[in-house]
Amino acid sequence: MLKIFQYRTIDKPITDFLLRVKGSKFYGLLFYMENENDLNILLQNTKALYPQATHYCYAYRIGVKGERFRVNDDGEPSGTAGLPIYNQLLSADIVNVLLIVVRYYGGTKLGVSGLIKAYKECSLQTISQSNIIEKEIYECYELIFNYDKQSLVMNFLKKLQIEPISFNFLENCSVKIEVPVKKRDSFLDKFNPLFLQKFVSYKLLA
Repeated sequence: MLKIFQYRTIDKPITDFLLRVKGSKFYGLLFYMENENDLNILLQNTKALYPQATHYCYAYRIGVKGERFRVNDDGEPSGTAGLPIYNQLLSADIVNVLLIVVRYYGGTKLGVSGLIKAYKECSLQTISQSNIIEKEIYECYELIFNYDKQSLVMNFLKKLQIEPISFNFLENCSVKIEVPVKKRDSFLDKFNPLFLQKFVSYKLLA
């Protein structure tokens, strides 16, 4: 099975790409989004930025494989807006993104093929304006150990070049760490069972 260590996404939003087609104006907006709960906020912000538009169509892909996705035509004929937008996200192979295309109707009907072409072109050009980056995939672990083993554990992490992201040094200590997926096997191999059984336990956090 192919292991995935990185994913492609954007580093900053695009909010003002403009495409004109027969009087209609299409504005492309591209946002980083890794949680569906952010969808409504981003849509509300878009509507505030482009008030009185006739359509706010969108598509998103979330997850390192884009396993969570959604398309929305927002009143345009079925399949003419959301799907063309989504297909451009697929073509660019980017995830954890929301692409919105806002349309101001210009008085001339574009027809089904014209709408598909316009939404596709606006999506393509909006993505082309963005800076696509690769992000490392991490797993988060919590290490749990007795206070008297603090120095031992911290020195061990230092040798592995792993920086704690949070810690709690009370009677029962805990340290949260992020391990790059590409280094997971090496980490678990070096974090050997004998060491774990004697001094520390760990759990993988969701």
